[in-house]
Amino acid sequence: MKISQHMTRPAVTVPPELTISEARELLRSHHFRHLPVVDGEGTLLGIVTDRDLRSAYPSTILEEAEGKARLQDLARTPVSSIMSQGIFTLSAAATLDDALLLLDREQIGALPVVDEGGKVVGIFSIRDLMRAYRNLFGLGERGSAMLSLLDDGRPRPLSRLCAALEQADIHFNRLLKTQTEDGHKIIYLRVNTYNLAAVHKVAAAAGFEPHREE
Repeated sequence: MKISQHMTRPAVTVPPELTISEARELLRSHHFRHLPVVDGEGTLLGIVTDRDLRSAYPSTILEEAEGKARLQDLARTPVSSIMSQGIFTLSAAATLDDALLLLDREQIGALPVVDEGGKVVGIFSIRDLMRAYRNLFGLGERGSAMLSLLDDGRPRPLSRLCAALEQADIHFNRLLKTQTEDGHKIIYLRVNTYNLAAVHKVAAAAGFEPHREE
């Protein structure tokens, strides 16, 4: 679950002297929202987002002459004038959980991935995060289904359920125990089979009944 396995690379980067107009066109043509700004050695200097570019462009309510003059200025103004500095980054050795917590805490859409020298080696976005977890948990695969079971209260519920499933040769890739607000202990199980009746039968024999939400 390392970032290096799921980040987008190579990242599209730009030099600080690139104009704001050129940056906007680059984002449009590549259909993404973040541009790391790097020096000649590839070291991260900052980042420009689609929000930065929208803020730089003139409002549609400006007079025509004023708006035209502003657009001409943007065609000469470098992205270094609007890029964000002191940004958050990830290392390639960081985990998906590290990225999730940082993206959520800072309310940002992407994080440059840098090596020990600060050079950009990739970029990791919320879209990459969603794709990574989807692949890890088999979401969208044929026969993939999530089941919720009631914890029977006996010791080592996950170990017992895991052993029962493996003995029955039922493939699964997620096993999670949690507790609802009303105090019920629930086990969530993602399986890869169309024969859900067989899964419920094995679970019931091991002492686990389906959890039926009210």
